[in-house]
Amino acid sequence: MQPKSTDIHQPTAAPVDDERLAEAAAQLRMAIVRTARRLRQEAAVETSGLTPTSVATLATIERHGPLTPSEVAEIERVKRPSMTRTLGCLEREGLVERMPDPADGRSSLVSVNAAGRERLRRLRRRKNAYLARRLRQLPAEDLATLERAAVLLERMREGDVP
Repeated sequence: MQPKSTDIHQPTAAPVDDERLAEAAAQLRMAIVRTARRLRQEAAVETSGLTPTSVATLATIERHGPLTPSEVAEIERVKRPSMTRTLGCLEREGLVERMPDPADGRSSLVSVNAAGRERLRRLRRRKNAYLARRLRQLPAEDLATLERAAVLLERMREGDVP
């Protein structure tokens, strides 16, 4: 059955050859890696004492927490001993708090405290300001393209691409 012309939610993908897909994937990967690196550099002033892994973990706990250390490790896709070290770093920096897990007395729940939320706020503000300065230099059409790309990248990350 042909999709209706009014059915905008189910676009029909045109066939793309594997070589073109591989080249597009390589270009996209490099652009993402370089942009992420530049954002980390931009935020370096605010991350003193924290590794990129620690910052990512702090953001994960803020977004999904409170969490057990095992849950954080699963979300971050690392082994539990690695996460234990990362959480120790965040605790030493005074950015997270542990409390007993009411569902399992042998475990704990980790949550971001006020200092952790403030550190993340400053990090995000610096990164957003960097990107806003760059976006300001673009023509409106390019800005619209990047806005659409951001939506598509999120969908790809979440696995929601048809």
